[in-house]
Amino acid sequence: MNFPYRFRLISLSTLAVFICYIDRINISVAAVEIQDQFGWDNTQLGLVLSSFFVGYIFTQYLGGFLADRYGGKRVLGYGVLLWSLFTILTPAAAHHSFFLLLTTRVLMGLGEGITFPAWHSLYARWVPYQERTRAIAFTNSGIPLGSIFAYVATPIIMIMFGWEWAFYSFGALGVVWFFFWHRNITSLPTDHPDISIDELDYIIREAPAKEKAPKLPPFKTLVKNKPLWAIIVAHFCASWPLFVLISWLPIFIRDGLGISYQEDTATFILLILVPSIVSVVFVNLGGYLSDLFIKKGHRILTVRRTCTVIGFGGSSLALGLLPSTDSIIGVMIMLSITNICAGLGTGGYSVNHADIGPKHTGSIMGISATIATIPGIVGVALSGFLVDFTGSFDSVFYLSSAILLFGGIFYLTFASTTKQFD
Repeated sequence: MNFPYRFRLISLSTLAVFICYIDRINISVAAVEIQDQFGWDNTQLGLVLSSFFVGYIFTQYLGGFLADRYGGKRVLGYGVLLWSLFTILTPAAAHHSFFLLLTTRVLMGLGEGITFPAWHSLYARWVPYQERTRAIAFTNSGIPLGSIFAYVATPIIMIMFGWEWAFYSFGALGVVWFFFWHRNITSLPTDHPDISIDELDYIIREAPAKEKAPKLPPFKTLVKNKPLWAIIVAHFCASWPLFVLISWLPIFIRDGLGISYQEDTATFILLILVPSIVSVVFVNLGGYLSDLFIKKGHRILTVRRTCTVIGFGGSSLALGLLPSTDSIIGVMIMLSITNICAGLGTGGYSVNHADIGPKHTGSIMGISATIATIPGIVGVALSGFLVDFTGSFDSVFYLSSAILLFGGIFYLTFASTTKQFD
């Protein structure tokens, strides 16, 4: 039995997300050494970590628009090549000057910005509706899987070869990935020369979108649409703790908990590894349960809202309680509960784009992801300032908790699963 081509697309897209996150996170781990080497304070480090998102924000909508109009294969493929190049160039930039490092991180962000809108656009055309939440959940599991790999492999590479080699080796993976992507993927299933007739008929019959997108509705129409704003605000609020944690978690473990990756490597890795493994399990379980409830006849909007209550409410509570825990095990448990709830919330806003605009899924994802990148710029930089100003990470967790709570309430109020855009 041949491996269905839509599953090859999902597998390679998941690998792209995996590579996206190992390239994004390695500097957060390497920062525990780079910061000492170059004498940066937390405010400077916050600028380095947030500079990536300055580039990231500019290609979110562009990536979705180009993928919807001209096909996602080239958009995602060339994006991976671009960010991989600047990942490899990061060590040279850091040794040259602080400004050149910031510039390199911005350019790397330009490449990574197209990732999620591009594969969402591809999935709208390749993945049948009944498989959509599971496919998106599986692909999103590349985030914690990439986090696990980066958090585990980067310290080992740093100890054995120096921090520079984490960037050289991770960047090279993207180049290898591009070779397989270019050979196996097409933007539309109807363009693939080797897809079976049965699979093609199934996709055409069941996928949310059958063709490349027409012109996007006028800006005025988009701005006035409340269900679109529900997705945008939820995406923004969910991204705040995500970007803050992936950027600052290693520094929190070192400075907030007093654990050094050099002196206590096992504990350092375990604190990151356990919550990330939990995330992989529950993001896929959340996708499976969401599709299952919809298949059994539950209203799609009810499923979206239930997932939101669990995802936003539970994560907000766990992050709000985290500063009051005074043990390493307690911190690990709170981070794991956060990821359990976020994973079970997979069937909420993150798959709502194709409900309200199937043909424009990439563009809608690009719009919401553009706004949702702001926490990467503001939240990550602000976190460094708050730590320097208050002397602890408590305010960082309290702020993330409050933002999640607001995002969940806003989505519950204005969300819809009725098609808004043709």
